[in-house]
Amino acid sequence: MLNSTVDAPKGSVKPRISEAYDADLHAGNLTDWQQEYDQISRGAFYGRITELAFEGLQVFCEYTSQALQQKCVVWPDSVWLGIPLENQKESRINGLTIQSDSVMCRMGSCDFQLSTPEEYDLYGLVIDQNMLMKLANIHGVELNWRELSEHGRLSIPDKTLAKVRFLLGRLLSAQHMQTPPRLQQDIVMMALLEVLKEETPKPAQKQSYYHRKAVVDCACQFLDANLDQAVTVTQLCEITNVSRRTLQYSFESILGVSPIQYLRMTRLNGVRRTLIQFDQSQSISEIASQWGFWHLSQFAKDYKQLFGEKPSQTLERRR
Repeated sequence: MLNSTVDAPKGSVKPRISEAYDADLHAGNLTDWQQEYDQISRGAFYGRITELAFEGLQVFCEYTSQALQQKCVVWPDSVWLGIPLENQKESRINGLTIQSDSVMCRMGSCDFQLSTPEEYDLYGLVIDQNMLMKLANIHGVELNWRELSEHGRLSIPDKTLAKVRFLLGRLLSAQHMQTPPRLQQDIVMMALLEVLKEETPKPAQKQSYYHRKAVVDCACQFLDANLDQAVTVTQLCEITNVSRRTLQYSFESILGVSPIQYLRMTRLNGVRRTLIQFDQSQSISEIASQWGFWHLSQFAKDYKQLFGEKPSQTLERRR
């Protein structure tokens, strides 16, 4: 679990564009968020963020080339809305499916998980809660804090989403980077209000979701506590007290991957994260064993298949 210790962004009038060729380095490029990204699909990664930050207000567009499992925390006392661009493949927030008529919503300091597909574009809006309440009062918009904080996703009419996407796209495009700061901020505020005026809650439809989510959370906690151990599906079934079939279905419906895929991918990402941090006192084989990889030739093969380069190449680039 990530712990939020950051403050809201400071005022700025210039958009910031950042690029990265590693998923976790990309995760650190979003101002004043705490994030950890694991790459799930195979191939070289590319990520780009275009971001505008005002006092207590943040808007950005994020592109990621590979499928990811993301652990995120927004800055405290804020509200975040995540709006996928048009024609995106399904994503998930805490296991709840995000489709074309859905947006994501989480309160600041509350950790959450995103599962995003390949070639994914997302608009993000974050606003200080006090600023949001003041804005809502001025414009006569009633906020339902329970809806905003509980479910993780909201249903929005297609016309409203199209209008908001258009506004955010123009704001963050190159030809509008000289727009006066006050007008930039007003555009973001109006887009935010458009969403909140039309939102309706979209909770989980089936009670079984909560059981599947609990199974996955329990299994992941066990895996996090035993990073260097060879864990089997049988062990996970025993820990979670469910059948193999239920374990499989729970992971696939909540995270979009099987338990074995999740185990292998998260550990390979853990090795990569350690290699990028680079401790000269450790060898690649020592780092791999710390993450539960004992068959080194198979580890090297799996690593290259996932990231498109050998572990030694990652280490050499970091050096």
